Formats: sequence, structure tokens, C-alpha cells
Amino acid sequence: MEPRVVRVEHFLSQSARRSPDKVALVAAGKRWTYAQLDAAADRLATSLAARGLKHGERVVVFMDNSAEAVIAIFAALKAGAVFSPVNPTTKANKLAYILNNCRAAAILTEARHTGVVAQATADAPTVRITVVAGDARGESLPGSLSFEAALADTAPDVTPPRAATDVDLAMLVYTSGSTGQPKGVMMLHRNVVAAATSITTYLESRADDIVMSVLPISFDYGLYQVLMTFKVGATLVLERSFAFPMAILKQMAEERVTGFPLVPTMASMLLNMKGVDLSALADLRYITNTAAALPVAHIQRMQELFPGTRIFSMYGLTECKRCTYLPPDQLPIRPGSVGIAIPNTEAYVVNASGERTAPGEVGELVIRGPHVMQGYWENPEATAKALRPGLYPWEHVLYTGDLFRTDEEGYLYFVGRQDDIIKSRGEKVAPKEVESVLYALRGVREAVVLGVPDPVLGEAIKAVVACDPAVGLTEKDILRHCAAHLEDYMLPKIVEIRTELPKSDNGKLSRRLVAAEHE
Repeated sequence: MEPRVVRVEHFLSQSARRSPDKVALVAAGKRWTYAQLDAAADRLATSLAARGLKHGERVVVFMDNSAEAVIAIFAALKAGAVFSPVNPTTKANKLAYILNNCRAAAILTEARHTGVVAQATADAPTVRITVVAGDARGESLPGSLSFEAALADTAPDVTPPRAATDVDLAMLVYTSGSTGQPKGVMMLHRNVVAAATSITTYLESRADDIVMSVLPISFDYGLYQVLMTFKVGATLVLERSFAFPMAILKQMAEERVTGFPLVPTMASMLLNMKGVDLSALADLRYITNTAAALPVAHIQRMQELFPGTRIFSMYGLTECKRCTYLPPDQLPIRPGSVGIAIPNTEAYVVNASGERTAPGEVGELVIRGPHVMQGYWENPEATAKALRPGLYPWEHVLYTGDLFRTDEEGYLYFVGRQDDIIKSRGEKVAPKEVESVLYALRGVREAVVLGVPDPVLGEAIKAVVACDPAVGLTEKDILRHCAAHLEDYMLPKIVEIRTELPKSDNGKLSRRLVAAEHE
């Protein structure tokens, strides 16, 4: 009898045992079977363990979407370690912060990113193991091991020691905090398994599914496409981006894709494409959307473009992965809703006193379920704010910090955010982090960064800047400076230059007054 899935690496190993010759992954023109991926992850896990990686240590995966990234994630888990996926556009100082914050023992990356990794690891003394894909001889970083050598230096039939409990920490996903420093969201194996099980249940995921994902693995929405596909033994077609949508649509038709996760930016690109024949996507069974709500007009047009496809509108946050989904049959009835709680979850709205609100009353969304995080890595203050006592003495529930209301039937509607965090392109952006970069530019005297509604991005990042007239900064100067110091998703879309910004009564720069001017 096959053992029950209790750990995340079992998603791969058990599917490999059931269907060894089935294609699990299509990436960079290569097709990987479940047996091939599982064996590669075993070899890399053994290689990492042989180099001193210990149970519970942290492994940062700093890679683009690729087969190597997928293998790296499962190898870390098979070695009993904790993986932490980090966006490969992250700058060296922020990567160094993450490496030091979690005291990473290893980092796995690609040759194209070794410059950033070299800078970051120079200030991260805990990193003992560096593995580089695409550098066959391991020459790009002193002391590094090539990915290819790591796979080749152990016998194929050698397997790493197996961990057996689901209360081990599985992953740390870093998300921006209100202070501007990233916070590591701690997820146990049982949290991840619970989330993946719930989502694949309402999506009715099947082994014959073929899922196209262009979402970064460093983004939990993209990461879970890997995890959920392997859990049910389906096939994942993994691409690096949606930069060339016609090519992606052509590949979707050729691969007979049945599932397509997207974000509003991608939906907008699809809707603005001219003369596209989507009849070739007859196998597409479902589309999912999260990161930000699709405008109602976009939903209606998506339904017209894909009349035979079920469209799932969803809401979630890194701290619990997914909270709600709108059953597709409700989309025409209440397109502005993010739905009901996902299976095995309770989602409810409370007022400032912690009492459940009446229909129509705005309050904070609270999530209860087995997928709720364990807290923020070594950040008890932030953890205490987010996780509070639940129904039972041993339980904590997640206060999301987001404002919601319900209708008479209990369907949930997103209203706004309690804090200043901007959610753009599915990523959380701390205004303070962008402001710090702005202040580093000579001539910037005052800066406030805020989110403004955007039908594609969810929220667009706007920088309102007071500059010294003598310096003569232009919008292009500011955007160029930001591009040199910030990840792509953190770049302001709009820059407004002024001579002075509003102040509060005590003379301090007032974010509230700046935001009020843009309402």
C-alpha cells in the first residue's frame, strides 16, 4: 500500500512511483519524465548532504523558471532541508539580507546570476555551499559546484536519508513587510500539503491535466503550479514569462493545455491582442486568476473569449497561500466577489472588537485552517500581529490586514488594505523600500510612494517626489535611478515631481495627506 502523502517531496516521488514514464515537465524544449526528475532530485539531494547540508538548514533557490529550479526545490526537501525561493531579479543587498536573516547554508543559482550572488554571499558567512547551473566547470564563482557535476558525482541508485514527519519546516517565502525589510513566511510540510490538497480539490485537478505556467516559481502562485501538478501526477509546461504571448498561445495549443493560471496583467494582454484565433485552445478546461481582482469588464470579455472554459477568480496571500475562490457558476451572478472559503478553511470578517460582522459591514478578513503559516521567521512582533488565538487553546488564526465585506449569502468582497503595502503585479511592495531608493538620488528632498488603482496591475506604484529645483531632476532621471536599484515589480509606473509635499500638524511628511489628494 502506497504511503499517505505527508511531505511535499512525496508529490514528486509518489507520482514517479505511479507513472515513471509519464512526462512531468516540459521546460526549455526538453521533456522530463517523473522518473527522470525524481532521480535527478535524489542525486542532487545526496550531493548536498555529502557536502554537509543538514536537516532543517535553509537552501535559497535563486533561479529563473527552469527544470534545474524544480530539481533544486525537491532536492532541498529530499535532503530534509528548507527551501526558500527568491526572485532572481533581487538586488545583491536584499539577497544578502535574506541569506543572513535565514542563515542560509546553501544557495542554488544560474551562471547569469553569479555576479549578484557573489556580492551577496561575500556578506553572508553562513553560506557554505553554492551550486551553479549552466556553468559546467563551476568557474564563475570561486568554490562553487556546477549543477551538472552535483548530479553526476553520485550513483543513480543512491538516495538521501528520508525524513518522515510533516511538522518539519518545508519552506520560507519572503514577503515585503511594512518596515520595508522582507519577512520569511514559515510553512510546514503539513501547511503546504493542506493548501495544495484544498486547491486541487476545487479545481478538480486530474492526472491528465496539462498546465501552462509562465508565473515565476519565486512567486507562490507560480510555485504552487509545480507542487499541485506533481501532486496529482499531471504535466507542467514551464515558461519564463508571458513576454511573447503569441508564442505561448501556440505552445498551449500544441501541448493541448488544459489549465492556465494567470494574473490581471496577462489577462489584459490577451484581451488587447488583435486577430487571435483561440479556437485551437479547445482543450483548455480552466483558467485561474489571483494576485489582484480582474475588473468586471475583463471577466465578461474573458468569458466571451473562452466560452467553454471555467474561470476561477481567487484571493490569497503568502501567509496562507489561498483563502477564497469563486465557483465559476457564480461568476456571471457576482463577478465582483472573490467567493467563499476554499475547502477545509474558514474565512470570516470581524470588526475592531473581534466580533463577526453583519452582511455589508466592512471589517478585517480572518482565515482559519491547516494551511495558515507558523509565523514570520524570527520576527515575534510581526507574528503576534498576524497570528492570534483561535477557537481552541492550541490554535492560531490569521488576521490578514485586508478589509472585506460579505453579502447576504456569505460571499466575500475585497474592500481595501489596512496597511500601506502595495500589491502590484501580484507582488507586495513596501513603500518605504522604494522611498529609501528615491532618497538616495541627489536632488530628491521628499518622497512618498503609494498605490493607485490600475485595471491591469491591480495597483500601480506612484512616486510623488519633491525635488531641489537647482538639480533639475526629470521623470526619466528618477525612473532610471529606480531601475538601477530596484527589482522590476517595484519600479514606479508614475512619477509626479513637486517642489513640496504636504505635512501634518507636527511638521512631518504626511503619507495620508498625499494619498488623500489621489483619491
